[in-house]
Amino acid sequence: MNTKIYITAGIFALIMCASLIPVRNEANTFHTESELAAYEQMLISPPPPPVDSNLIFPKSTACEGCHGFDEAEFAYITQLGEEVNVFDDWQATMMANSAKDPFWRAKVSHEVLLHPNEKEEIETKCTSCHAPQGHYTAILRGEPHYTMEDLLLDTIGLDGVGCGSCHMMSATGLGDLNSGIINYDTTRTLYGPFPGPFAGPMTEFLGYTPVYAPHIQDAGLCASCHSLLIETHDLEGNNLGTKFVEQATYQEWQNSFYEEEQSCQHCHIPQLEEEIVISSGYSFLEGRAPFGRHDLVGANTLMLGLMQENKEALDIEASDEDYAETIQKTFDMLQEKSLDLTLEYQNETVDSLFFALELVNKAGHKFPSGYPSRRATVEFVVTTEIGDTLFQSGVHEPNYEVKGRDDDFENHYDIINSEEQVQIYEFVIGDVNGDPTTVLERGAIALKDNRLAPLGFTTTHEVYDTTRIVGQADFDANFNKDNGVEGTGKDSLFYHIPLNGYFGAVNVSTKVWYQSLPPAWMTEMFSETTPEIETFRVMFDNADRSPVLVEEQTLAIDFVGVSATEELGFNTIVQVFPNPTSGWITLDVSENTIVEKIEIRNVNGQEIGSFSENDRSFLLPTKGIYLITIYDEKGRKMTERVVVE
Repeated sequence: MNTKIYITAGIFALIMCASLIPVRNEANTFHTESELAAYEQMLISPPPPPVDSNLIFPKSTACEGCHGFDEAEFAYITQLGEEVNVFDDWQATMMANSAKDPFWRAKVSHEVLLHPNEKEEIETKCTSCHAPQGHYTAILRGEPHYTMEDLLLDTIGLDGVGCGSCHMMSATGLGDLNSGIINYDTTRTLYGPFPGPFAGPMTEFLGYTPVYAPHIQDAGLCASCHSLLIETHDLEGNNLGTKFVEQATYQEWQNSFYEEEQSCQHCHIPQLEEEIVISSGYSFLEGRAPFGRHDLVGANTLMLGLMQENKEALDIEASDEDYAETIQKTFDMLQEKSLDLTLEYQNETVDSLFFALELVNKAGHKFPSGYPSRRATVEFVVTTEIGDTLFQSGVHEPNYEVKGRDDDFENHYDIINSEEQVQIYEFVIGDVNGDPTTVLERGAIALKDNRLAPLGFTTTHEVYDTTRIVGQADFDANFNKDNGVEGTGKDSLFYHIPLNGYFGAVNVSTKVWYQSLPPAWMTEMFSETTPEIETFRVMFDNADRSPVLVEEQTLAIDFVGVSATEELGFNTIVQVFPNPTSGWITLDVSENTIVEKIEIRNVNGQEIGSFSENDRSFLLPTKGIYLITIYDEKGRKMTERVVVE
């Protein structure tokens, strides 16, 4: 870089800070004459000084001048006037503050406390993803380790997943690396998504060269940190020389329909199709499209709220306004893009109601995914018309634990007919003795993984060894299967609800709840004490730890009940076939039975048709589930569930 440029830009910044009088910078040859004249009339933030040539990565504040808020309100403004600058959107995300995350710091200290001989290795591995710029600065300079002590003294490391963490990744080995192993381009090159970048300001002022690189939108960019294998230790801390898959979000995406359709960035850096000017202070620039909003949201509303409430203690600079926006976008991701839920009434007997619940994963990976603490719980409640509870499964206690959950972990269910059973979609880690553990260094086997598979997921995919379905879900014919064919991304769960003599109107409510740090996961860490654990304990106890409602459905049913004797007798003289059917059904009625009326309803109770006793064949209109109710001359009825494929 030209030395004169360094000196001129630095002097410009000093003058501006000292006198607050706008001056011309002779090196700033990228502004029009009218813009330069404007410097004489108004205060415009000066360009930052060049990044020290000895540094590999720029600190994110070096990028803020051009990629932050534009005082002229020209850059980063949508057609509707929404402000979408990259720096502010990034600053309030989990990625921006990954190195300051108090739970992460507490968990690292917990692992080190139990495995003191592995301290440097544990901390070096953990910082490779949570503080990659500091970590790789040390490693590339020949240091064997980068510890938490190193991080706390390193402003580059404390930048978390900063701008250079992603925009300096090399295309070499992209998607093939894991566990924090990242190939970085150290030639002071910054990769971007647009051809023909306006390179002058970044090159002259900062000392980095922007280059168009399609790989910046490749999902492989996420692979290094979102697929993690950890060394397995026994309970005495001995390294067993084997590895355990702690998380494999990238491989889950590979084993899905989405690998061919959309990358991770499609959801986590959502695209605006309109043209957006992407550098502040240059009114001659044209907009670029599609523009990737740096929302970088996942599902961790708990930690976002906790970090916002403790900004000062954690030295976080993002504004409350930016945090509010990020938290709302995270709720939107959970409640709009994660799950579809369908509740269907099926049938009734003398004392029970029968329902089918279908959950459809809309994410491009398992739901939940990522760090193994995360879980989704199904709540199912049946009440009388006046609100008395007849049945409940999956409700939360005041401490946010699930009522009825087994002490170790809850099995996966296909049918739930007891309040002691609850469906929890989760990943459960086992140690060398086969006991559940939340100590990652002790992870040896998976005891359960019934997290909802993504659309297109199969057990024959080449990465299935890292994304296995484990436990009872692996034997569930309705889990990610339809008639034995894999890849539905669904789970069908059936509820058989005993009403114990109650007859009348009932209200049915089902909800799916999400928790990023449920009580069961926290117990093991909170049984120990370190300064980091105690700091986090106070923050956690004061945080809003309530589960997040992802989706809900309700039904109202008038439960009459069918006499067991009448039901048995009537079913022997009236048959509905074929079932399943492609559309047409036929009634086969014994000679001595007179059919008075036939009603056809969908699973939501809406009447599709009503027919006289003379009709014997019917065409059901569309695919789905129907309830066919036949009444005879004695007032008896039979309800048959018919599936149209």
